[in-house]
Amino acid sequence: MTFPKTGARSAESSKSTQFQLPGKLGDPLCEFSTDSRADPRLVAALAPFDMEGPVKLPVSPASAYQDRLDWLADTEGMFEGLFHILAADVKPVVGVEQRIEVIKGADKNPINLHIHRPLHGSSDHSGALPCVYHMHGGGMAMLQAADPVYAYFRDSLAALGIVVIGVEFRNSGGKLGNHPFPAGLNDCLSGLQWTFANKAKLGISHIVLSGESGGGNLALATCLKAKSIDELHSVDGVYALCPMIFNANNDKSAELPSQIENDGYFINYPTIQLCASLYNPDNTEAENPLCWPLVANIEDLTGLPPHMISVNEMDLFRDEGLKYYRNLLAAGVRASSRTVNGTCHSADVILPNAAPDIFAATLWDIYGFTISLSTTNKPISQ
Repeated sequence: MTFPKTGARSAESSKSTQFQLPGKLGDPLCEFSTDSRADPRLVAALAPFDMEGPVKLPVSPASAYQDRLDWLADTEGMFEGLFHILAADVKPVVGVEQRIEVIKGADKNPINLHIHRPLHGSSDHSGALPCVYHMHGGGMAMLQAADPVYAYFRDSLAALGIVVIGVEFRNSGGKLGNHPFPAGLNDCLSGLQWTFANKAKLGISHIVLSGESGGGNLALATCLKAKSIDELHSVDGVYALCPMIFNANNDKSAELPSQIENDGYFINYPTIQLCASLYNPDNTEAENPLCWPLVANIEDLTGLPPHMISVNEMDLFRDEGLKYYRNLLAAGVRASSRTVNGTCHSADVILPNAAPDIFAATLWDIYGFTISLSTTNKPISQ
């Protein structure tokens, strides 16, 4: 057999076969709608909202605190309107019951827990069920667990055969503000403590913390907080989606190229910086992993329960999520990761109608991770 001879390619040939860097790393003018990686269904779903193009915000992290709060209130209203539209045409989830439990938080504040569970009567849904304790997105600064897109997500997850509890934590701005770190984290921990103390009453076998975006931050931070106060026994696993865990009070990091590659794909870095500046004013918690989990060291992570880190391929948070996953592995934690290709930030949670197969795949992955764990599951011994 004769093989073709190898040799130096011509300059023209080499140039034509070179790969262009993805997204805005290769073309600063690239948008989600023009990026060849984007799922066209998501492009079509977001097109009516005109969210692309240069970002010119009226405030910056250096603006007066009240000016930033006023901007956040307007921005929250915009996202609430968007989410109402996205949830307007979804079919109601059948076979699920909902109720609200009001508890007292660590700061004596009321906390609404939205409890969703499969209706009784099915043999598949009898006995103790796994529980997903869910924290919604919004940069720890805005939106609510009661928003329809999150209620639909919890209903859809509960319909698979598990209990889902959404915690209405205090935000650092907007309708549930103004409460900077650690108020929201305190509420998430208080809700977890109540859930664990009432496992028998709730009919749940074990608890997985979960959340997306800012809720992904809070899911990871709640686990770290539980460890710090010797209550890690209450957490059997963590499933974080597109977590916002890099301290965006700082400039973009060269170690996280997705911050440039996917900036402006549904969300943009200036908006994230403003949310961070309200959650952590004056950047006083820059080295606190309970505020920004990406700074957690090996000692902080050692002994944690199993984790799944899910990221969106075309999200500016993608690389911080993957870095946290690798840090978990380095600490000996049982951890896995998945990348949802063709999707922008949190699209597999907030765009159920646009790509129902992607939405369903994420629901089933959370479900599979959750039922794979049990109350006898222990962290890997060190």
